[in-house]
Amino acid sequence: MPYYVYKVESAELAMLKQLELIKTFEKFKQAKNFARDLRAEQPETDAAEIKVMFADNQLAAEEMLMEKRDQPIVMEHEK
Repeated sequence: MPYYVYKVESAELAMLKQLELIKTFEKFKQAKNFARDLRAEQPETDAAEIKVMFADNQLAAEEMLMEKRDQPIVMEHEK
C-alpha cells in the first residue's frame, strides 16, 4: 500500500477540510523525510498541516483525513 503526503487546510468554522495531494511514496521512510522537509520549509504564518497517510488508495486516505477526531486526552505525566 502506498503512503500519501497531503497538505491539509481547515477553517475554524468550516466542517470540511481542504486536501491537496502533494506526492505518493511506496516506502514510509521516503514519505516521512519528504513531509519533514516540507514542514521545515513552511512559513510560520502558514497554518496548513502536512500529513502522511497509509491507505489502500487515494480515496481511502482522504476519507481518513476528513474524519472528525476527538482531541487526545493529555495525562498529567505527559504535560
